[in-house]
Amino acid sequence: MIFLRHPTPDVETGMCYGRTDLDIAEIGHGQIERAMELTPRVTRILASPAIRCRQLATRLAERDGLEVQFDERLWEMNMGEFEGMMWADIDRRKSEVWFADPMNHPTPGGESFADVQTRVLKALEAAHMETAIVCHAGVIRATQMAWEGKSFREVFDQMPPYAEPIRITPPSHQEGNAQPQDHTAP
Repeated sequence: MIFLRHPTPDVETGMCYGRTDLDIAEIGHGQIERAMELTPRVTRILASPAIRCRQLATRLAERDGLEVQFDERLWEMNMGEFEGMMWADIDRRKSEVWFADPMNHPTPGGESFADVQTRVLKALEAAHMETAIVCHAGVIRATQMAWEGKSFREVFDQMPPYAEPIRITPPSHQEGNAQPQDHTAP
């Protein structure tokens, strides 16, 4: 499957914007053009309903003669009380509890990363190998952990690039059909 993180969002550096519905920045239009060149043709497109994902998904769909299937389960992590705040302004007592175990502790009023992974994997159950998934960094990371056996730390050490195809193979299509190990602890 081909995963594409949305183009660069139009957001101030340092803002926590998980589910905040942002448009793309000016640079994002060029990223869409590049994604059109780099992304092979697909037979299905699943996407987060976020504006920043819709623009890329719609262009891919037009190119390949498809309709986009928007799925709420492909949204970025719900950051709860932290949404739309500058990271520097978030109460450290609250953020430290979450940072101690983001896999299992939800943000105040939001989700844990395990919650994200559960809903994302449900959304991907009906996908097949020629599917493009236009989504968010958290969705890509959750999938890499589940399907490639990567640890929380490994997936968060690298930021998925904006609007560039990343191929992730589901366990059912991996050589030997081996199931990845559980690496859910941060």
